[in-house]
Amino acid sequence: MPTTPTVLLVHGAFADAGSWSGVIAELQGHDIPVIAPPNPLRGLASDSAYIASVASQIDGPVVLVGHSYGGALITVAGVTENVVGLVYVAAYVLEEGESLGELQGRFPLSPLVSSLKEWTYPVPGGDPAVEVTIAEAAFPSVFAADVPADVTKVLSAAQRPLAAAAFEETASAAAWRTKPSWALVAGADEAINPEVERFGAKRAGATIVELEGASHAVAVSRPKAVADLIRDAVRATS
Repeated sequence: MPTTPTVLLVHGAFADAGSWSGVIAELQGHDIPVIAPPNPLRGLASDSAYIASVASQIDGPVVLVGHSYGGALITVAGVTENVVGLVYVAAYVLEEGESLGELQGRFPLSPLVSSLKEWTYPVPGGDPAVEVTIAEAAFPSVFAADVPADVTKVLSAAQRPLAAAAFEETASAAAWRTKPSWALVAGADEAINPEVERFGAKRAGATIVELEGASHAVAVSRPKAVADLIRDAVRATS
């Protein structure tokens, strides 16, 4: 049975698993096993169940890492038996019974809220449901202000939408109550108010690192710093 935890990276909304590329390279360079599955982005309950399923099928211990909305997912999926640690990267850290909307609503809204573009998608046997992306013109400043412009254009074109219903679903568990956690706060985040990130991390008793000037796309702009925090969690749980 492996003793070094496998790192399972969970991307958030408006991104895909490719956003972890730099972090993956850093971790692999230190011989840390890593997997970055696709996040369905269809709802808190179903997405966290999917991540929990992936984690449970990994041999040995797992460290869950969640960016943005992915933080809400690892909070729920983290109760899976072989999960030994949680790492939040510019992420929501929910309490049991709390929704993204409730947590956000305690603090001034970020520019993201007024920059969302609505789309619809078909639901079998029902009316079309609403999903959201970040408007193209707003994407650089809101999501990736410290990422080179040519990279940001690609990220904007490839962003994956989040089901709007995900903002209202409540977390069925809070794994940080029984698992150790680490958190990276992006100091210049315009997608999630950094105060939201700090509040959740402190409430969870996480080991916190704050990167001044870092945008929401901190895993793209500062992969080494993100990987260093993940390595801390892996060392502590090995």
